[in-house]
Amino acid sequence: MKKTLFLFQWDKTAAQARAKLLRAEGWTVSVESEDGARGGGKVLQRPPDVVVFDSAKRPSHSRETAGGIRGYKAGRTIPMVFVDGTEEDIAKTKAKVFPAVFTASEKLLNVLEKIVVDKEK
Repeated sequence: MKKTLFLFQWDKTAAQARAKLLRAEGWTVSVESEDGARGGGKVLQRPPDVVVFDSAKRPSHSRETAGGIRGYKAGRTIPMVFVDGTEEDIAKTKAKVFPAVFTASEKLLNVLEKIVVDKEK
């Protein structure tokens, strides 16, 4: 199965580094670092296997973008993973975006693999 992922990370350099790591693990990665609405439109046009949001920087951008995607029928079933962030930001996101998975950077690959395996069942 080809594994596709859309990454929202609000620091372009960090996004490129994370995308490189994910590609090395066999993922096809699209990245948005500037405009959540633009990225959200791309996600809805071509739903990936999973959408990953960086919550370490600009967590409100990730939360709003995810909420916007979830607001459309096509976006309701796409798995969403939020990476890092403070306890407060995670709580705010959990209240706004459901369902979603929350993890730390060092556990991201394992979480993504589990999502792909679960989708294949």
